[in-house]
Amino acid sequence: MTFLAVGINYNTAPVSVRERLSFPANILENSLKELLRIKEIREAAILSTCNRTELYCTATDANTQTLIDWVANTKQINPEDFAPYLYFHTDKSVCRHIFRVACGLDSMVLGEPQILGQMKTAYQAAYDAGALGKNLGTLFQHTFTAAKKVRTDTAIGSSPVSVAFAAVQLAQQIFDKLSEQTALLIGAGETIELAARHLSQQGIKRIIIANRTFDKAHSLATQFNGYAISLSEIPTHLAEADIVISSTASQLPILGKGRVESALKIRKHKPMFMVDLAVPRDIEAEVEQLRDVYLYTVDDLQNTIDQNMNSRRLAAEQAEEIIDTQVDYFFAWLRAQGAQTTIMDYRAQAEQSRDEALQKALLLLKNGIPAEEALNRLAHTLTNKLIHTPSTQIRAAAENERHDLINAAREIFKLTKSS
Repeated sequence: MTFLAVGINYNTAPVSVRERLSFPANILENSLKELLRIKEIREAAILSTCNRTELYCTATDANTQTLIDWVANTKQINPEDFAPYLYFHTDKSVCRHIFRVACGLDSMVLGEPQILGQMKTAYQAAYDAGALGKNLGTLFQHTFTAAKKVRTDTAIGSSPVSVAFAAVQLAQQIFDKLSEQTALLIGAGETIELAARHLSQQGIKRIIIANRTFDKAHSLATQFNGYAISLSEIPTHLAEADIVISSTASQLPILGKGRVESALKIRKHKPMFMVDLAVPRDIEAEVEQLRDVYLYTVDDLQNTIDQNMNSRRLAAEQAEEIIDTQVDYFFAWLRAQGAQTTIMDYRAQAEQSRDEALQKALLLLKNGIPAEEALNRLAHTLTNKLIHTPSTQIRAAAENERHDLINAAREIFKLTKSS
């Protein structure tokens, strides 16, 4: 039995290739069942995200061509169109790779936490499809343990490395309780969606989303129990906002000094925290001159992000050491499985000897033999049965000068030298 992994990711393949090899949730179960129909494949799981698609398997041999052919047939793609972008792992390399992926060490954003949840989803899908057995299932469990240890024992996830996360963290430093604040988010792209997600996770009281296209604003707002408005409605709602985060593609500023000044008067100069993540700027630079405004640009946050990336790189070095240890733990477990059959056979043999000796002792008691004598005979018989075969084999080893077997016997039975 061997472990196999085949995959592509953001480093090896453009999105035009990655999207053709994706496995959305609605086809995952059937895909796994089809994969298991390959006679060499024993267990399987598929991790499919926007940045990577990876197949993890246990198989009777290390023939990765079988998996390439299956992907080509399943996706109706010529192997030549995607095979050059693939990477492969076997056995210990699979273990190290899946650990690194789950810990965010192989991610576009070093140490990002979302991949662990995606890995757990892949595990659950494989489990539900009946595609996991003991070996791959245990590898996933060790993967989750390794990721948890890296998160607990290093600082890899403690510092924000996205401008959206950094903006929300800064807001938390300015306001004691986000649960009492209202946020106005301008735009409806990925950055604003991340900001809304982080604010929602931190318990923000209210979210207003403004966008040039109202339908996009409404679609995003409904995800976070927010309220959608058009850009033209911003002047009406600006005074409600304690936090303003803007990220649009507008070539002209959306908020000027005069408009913000008017909102501050309505707020009775209650402070307003503003983050402009757009390039070119959405908020006029002169807004920073207003006394009750804390305005930050993407450059201000980028300095924090760069420092945090350096911190994550140092934490990643610690994470690699943890992964080394966890890989060793898993393969120690895997090696121990090779002795499991022997242990079970030895236990069965011992239990058979016990049962035979017990039946003889019960028969003695039934025939009137005193209990003490019956127990002595039981102990004597059971001892003889248990040591007879090992004694015979050790004696034969000595006759054949197999000192290695004799030393192994001493180690297995933990024998101390007699005086």
